[in-house]
Amino acid sequence: MTVIDAGQLGARIAAPVRDGLAVAWRNLIALRRVPRLLIFSTIQPLVFVLMFRYVFGGVVGPALPPGVDYVDFLIPGIFVQTAVFGSMNTAIGLATDMQTGLMERFRSLPMARSAVLSGRTTADLARNVFVVALMTAVGFALGFRIHAGVPAFLGGVLLVLAFGFAMSWIFAVVGMAVGDPETAQAAAFPVLAPLVFASSAFVPVSTMPGWLQAFANHQPVSKTAEAVRVLVLGGPATSAVWQALAWDAGIVAVFAPLGVWFYRRAV
Repeated sequence: MTVIDAGQLGARIAAPVRDGLAVAWRNLIALRRVPRLLIFSTIQPLVFVLMFRYVFGGVVGPALPPGVDYVDFLIPGIFVQTAVFGSMNTAIGLATDMQTGLMERFRSLPMARSAVLSGRTTADLARNVFVVALMTAVGFALGFRIHAGVPAFLGGVLLVLAFGFAMSWIFAVVGMAVGDPETAQAAAFPVLAPLVFASSAFVPVSTMPGWLQAFANHQPVSKTAEAVRVLVLGGPATSAVWQALAWDAGIVAVFAPLGVWFYRRAV
């Protein structure tokens, strides 16, 4: 029987983490060298904020509970929508790496197999930090206010980032499965659209048809948006937060191993 001491075990755990961070840094450097990628990824959520705030706010506002302004209802949903749409970059980035032959070069290096995927999802997590911070500033400019205190609000931001990280693993599988960026982008939207627009991110679920409410009430975007909203507006948050975290854990538990399997099969 081979006995592994604590030092060897620590090295085995640290090596994939180190490799993943190296790949994440490589992806972040790419954003710095091509800043238009980051610029255009922030334009879309800005358009959504302005559109929903001023185009749909007058219609949705009366359906909200008394005392809740639509902008305070909307911004937590925009946070979640931003994280979900940002996760599509994982699919496109991985598909691009496959198409350009970079995956084969990674395979020839003495690095953990999981590092390519964990590095990509970690880099997209870092990008989400910037975009959510920008959305927060824009929200405050439009009248958004924190009602449950700064610690609860920061907890909501962490919940958004955790959800974006989990969704990145879904789209890592999509990117690895299709193998080219154009198809990855086309394949991602049919997954994104029902999750984002048939949810409580922008409107109360009670305004939807009964058959759609069953789906909207029990899907991860709604659960995360509701948890973040409670942390912003105040109220009992424990159940909502745990449900959102359970979705995050379940998504990662399923799609992280699946993504590694697709990576091994692809290269």
